[in-house]
Amino acid sequence: MTITPEQAREMVARAVRRIVPDADVGSVPDRADLRRTFELDSLDFLSFVELLVKESGVRLDEDDYPDLATVAGCADLLARRSA
Repeated sequence: MTITPEQAREMVARAVRRIVPDADVGSVPDRADLRRTFELDSLDFLSFVELLVKESGVRLDEDDYPDLATVAGCADLLARRSA
């Protein structure tokens, strides 16, 4: 399944809201650090990654974590890997 950048952004927003239910992901700049913005600890971040994998079907490894630091990075990686 090919994921568009827009679909990937929605997946990221849903995953963040599962971890931080009151998160206003839409107001966060694309290049803002997700962990810092939403105060995600290591376990929260791992849960976030697992949610992205589950929803997208895209394999994400520890080497991908730097690319998952921002909304834009997540969306770009998910869209690129799904193509």
